[in-house]
Amino acid sequence: MATPVNPQPLLRDASQQRVASALPEGVRVRVLHAVYGDPRAAAELVPLLSDRQSAGLDPLPTEPAELAPELLRAHRTEIRALPDDTRLLLLLAAADQYPVATHAFLRAVAAVGLDTRPLEAAEAAGIAHAGAGGVVFRDAWTRIAAYETGSTADRRDVHRLLARVLHGAGETPRRSWHRGAGALGPSGRLAAELCGAAEQARAAGQLALARALLERAATLCPDPPEQSRLRARAATDAWQSGDADRALRLAATATPDDALTGLLALRAGNATEAFDALLTAAAQTGTRVRGNGSADGREGRRAAAVGEGERARDGVSAWDGAGVGGAGVGGVRGDGGMVGGAGASSGMGVRDGARESDGVGVRNGARGPDGVGEPDGVGVRDGVTMPGSAGAVCGPATPTPRASDASAPGTSGATTSASAAPASTATTAASITSAPALTASSTTAAPLTTAPATTAPPTTFTPTAHLLARATEAAIYTGDLRRCREAAQVAEGMGVGMPGTLGGLAAAFEGRYEDARDLLEAAAGRCGPGGDPTLLVHAGIAALMLGDHTRAATATVRAAASARARGATATVTQALEFRAYADFWTGRPQAGAATATDALRQAYATGQGNGACHLQAALAMFAALTGDGDTCRERAAAARSYALAHGLGLPAALAQWALAFLDLADGRFAGAAARLRALAGFGPGHGHRAIRHLATPHYVEAAVRTGDTRVARAAHADYDRWATAVRSTDELALSARCRALLAPGSEAVEHYRTALDLHARGTRDFERARTEFLFGSALRRLRHRTEARDRLHSALEAFDSFGAPHCAAQVRAELRALGAPATPARRTTDEPTARLTAQQLLIARMAAEGATNREIAGRLALSPRTIDHHLRGVFSRLGIRSRIELVRLLGDSGATR
Repeated sequence: MATPVNPQPLLRDASQQRVASALPEGVRVRVLHAVYGDPRAAAELVPLLSDRQSAGLDPLPTEPAELAPELLRAHRTEIRALPDDTRLLLLLAAADQYPVATHAFLRAVAAVGLDTRPLEAAEAAGIAHAGAGGVVFRDAWTRIAAYETGSTADRRDVHRLLARVLHGAGETPRRSWHRGAGALGPSGRLAAELCGAAEQARAAGQLALARALLERAATLCPDPPEQSRLRARAATDAWQSGDADRALRLAATATPDDALTGLLALRAGNATEAFDALLTAAAQTGTRVRGNGSADGREGRRAAAVGEGERARDGVSAWDGAGVGGAGVGGVRGDGGMVGGAGASSGMGVRDGARESDGVGVRNGARGPDGVGEPDGVGVRDGVTMPGSAGAVCGPATPTPRASDASAPGTSGATTSASAAPASTATTAASITSAPALTASSTTAAPLTTAPATTAPPTTFTPTAHLLARATEAAIYTGDLRRCREAAQVAEGMGVGMPGTLGGLAAAFEGRYEDARDLLEAAAGRCGPGGDPTLLVHAGIAALMLGDHTRAATATVRAAASARARGATATVTQALEFRAYADFWTGRPQAGAATATDALRQAYATGQGNGACHLQAALAMFAALTGDGDTCRERAAAARSYALAHGLGLPAALAQWALAFLDLADGRFAGAAARLRALAGFGPGHGHRAIRHLATPHYVEAAVRTGDTRVARAAHADYDRWATAVRSTDELALSARCRALLAPGSEAVEHYRTALDLHARGTRDFERARTEFLFGSALRRLRHRTEARDRLHSALEAFDSFGAPHCAAQVRAELRALGAPATPARRTTDEPTARLTAQQLLIARMAAEGATNREIAGRLALSPRTIDHHLRGVFSRLGIRSRIELVRLLGDSGATR
């Protein structure tokens, strides 16, 4: 879900704003997200936060009573004043919407013949009113209060009623939710059913629903170890759906596990610690898999050992023994194995061949052993408690045969195994890395082998490979060459087939460029539509390394689309992080800045501080390209400070590069060279060798301007070897430009011509313009006046179109030195807003809509001082003196629409 450009302000009055301003921007966004965007609740919550919560070190509260107790108390008082019949209808409607929306209120009313006229009292009180699809509450807190006002017995009754009317295709997970919410107490059978329902919800891309189902299953599960495992899986779904605070709280209640710890740390903690935890989990998982014979292709034994329960149907693989497409749902642990539990239409443990339209196993409509009425006959075994039902009922199960498979007499399709794997690190790793994996490039509901038949054959992405992929990302973020090598060695030692990104990066860092090219090409080739987000993000990273920016943009856009389709809100942010690089290279700073700004708010809202740091660095680079020095320096400082504390070498290096480019474009060549030399700084959080390599053309330019060509020649030699190996026209063009800068006198001319010929076949339009500028400057010094003038005018037009005034100023200085007129940039419109940069126009629009400087600063993650500076620039360029004039001017031009 995209974050609005102009979200509601966190707090309205000045005193509340002063309290909230002390919070870091990420915490402010999460507070607003947690309270459903209600400023009243935010005002109540902020003073209740602990020091660690206010600093973003501990998760925020997730339960309504902890978020806004006074507001809820006031709403409950309002609702208790209503007639009993009205309160009953409101309770039914609230249970239908909170915390899981099931859209069954009207069916429930019709099923028992309830009179809806009592809702008029709620409408008269301004609490709720009847709508076309049911009851519309005044706000989220009124809905919550209506639910909490009901007695426990009444809540159970309305949940059972809603479960009874939910019997349509695809409604199984929501029906199971209401059955679980209506339970009297712990029930292994209901817990197993909820596990299966969670798998179905996950496969449909409904991760928030899957989390709620698993959390309820953990509450009903009678076995403590299985409760912990289910909470870990619920934490995974919560994280992927964007509910970071709930994910962290669930993870804290689960048994400590390297995989879960590493996956959370990758996006919100220390990247070095994330790498170590993920590599440990991968080694443990791989050892367990190899120890059970899967190395020679016996997938059934691997599934039993790791608890994956893997079976595929229609391209979807279910890993956790509760899968769609033939895997048993939890089941009840008997004397020798796992007995399949609730069934699904795809063949999950169907009893006696009976099946409802939505595929839940039916057993004669009898009452279940937990005393919960089963009028719709869902998943009931004639009220008979199976042997060992108090055991681990929600754990991994062996694959269950389909209904069409032959079964032994009297088994009714149930399947037993000789042994059941206990919950372990390997089991948990399998569950959290299969569907959905939990990180920046992780997958979501459907497992990682869902490529359609029209694309390349699907790749089996095992739990071990998943964890190694996450470790790869951690190594990329740290910029630690040793860790890249270590991960590659572990993968090679396990014989794990992975995307070539890991091996390609390790080979590139070691100077084995031909090997790196082959591995990265293989990874970049996996960017077809409908693919798994993990593979697509890795394909985008590989394409960026190869200089194939068009393919990188395609892969990252498809990764974001695939993640959205799977409900993985958290994964979208990371795809957009790497999309920003493609926008930067291809000279689209305005579009890239808009995308990155939106992604930054998403990263904050979903608790992904590491992703937010990376996006801050990307926005610093965009600001450097457009000559916005204040914004560049502010964002770069924020990114580097956070990166150092969390071991993030990649954003630290990108922010340093942004500052260096700003220096370079402003003519501070010595400062630019010094910053660029430090890009591979020692230790995680300081620098990144890949960024240093990519910045080599800028370093050569800065070094030549300062007369220090010795190191520049060595850097160019290595860069040229890479460009030759990957055969990227853009990289070869930049290498030719470096050669021209290093060549004496007239020898440079042919190198510049070669560079421009290569640029014409590439995609890096901004760098093409810079090459023309440098070529024009060289031609001026060689007294080739006519061609110099043409080259400089071409560069000037390009920089003006890119919105890079500081680069354009350099060109104009060269034209003045040439004695040629430096004509102003041609405007394609007479609109006054054409005088503004993209950042200025965005700020002007917000100001025209009534936002204060502090509110604009909060939305854009900048300081109020920077916003004030931008608004002064807006007023100056537009020739106005007040916000009233700004509103009128933008309204007349249509810029506020």
